[in-house]
Amino acid sequence: MFRVDVPSLAEYFNFDPARKIHLQKLDKLIKASAPGLKRYFHRGTPAGEPGMRFKMIGYGKYRYLARQGKYVEWPAVGVALQKNYISVYLSLTKDSAPLLQSYWGKLGELRSGHNNFSFEAYEDLNIPMTASLFAEADRIFRTDPHHCVTTRVQKGSLQRNGQ
Repeated sequence: MFRVDVPSLAEYFNFDPARKIHLQKLDKLIKASAPGLKRYFHRGTPAGEPGMRFKMIGYGKYRYLARQGKYVEWPAVGVALQKNYISVYLSLTKDSAPLLQSYWGKLGELRSGHNNFSFEAYEDLNIPMTASLFAEADRIFRTDPHHCVTTRVQKGSLQRNGQ
């Protein structure tokens, strides 16, 4: 399994020099399109705790109640290096469906999943459509944090960080 085991955001950006520019360009697009989604370093959850272990660049913190009855911090939008591509995770819904669903096949993505899409190079993306996705994610997150979901979350168990 591919792992980016670094202790900071700066080291995450520098982990793969060949893809650093793609992360930087995507970061710039997210910050311009979604200024309400504050960037942070998502450290993953410690072993034995509920939640995902992998590290990533997070935008917009919220907390959800896991099955074990513990709150888990997670980004509304996350960006993660994979072995051969970069993945973007969106934990937001629109009309009770994953926000990403209405963008499938329109982003220039290599692949799409339930709540994520992947690409190899920033230039492969449809930049205006991707910017639109991030802007919509920002509006949803700022308007109603209950539109942040993961597969194990029940409505009413979500909180923005610090609430």
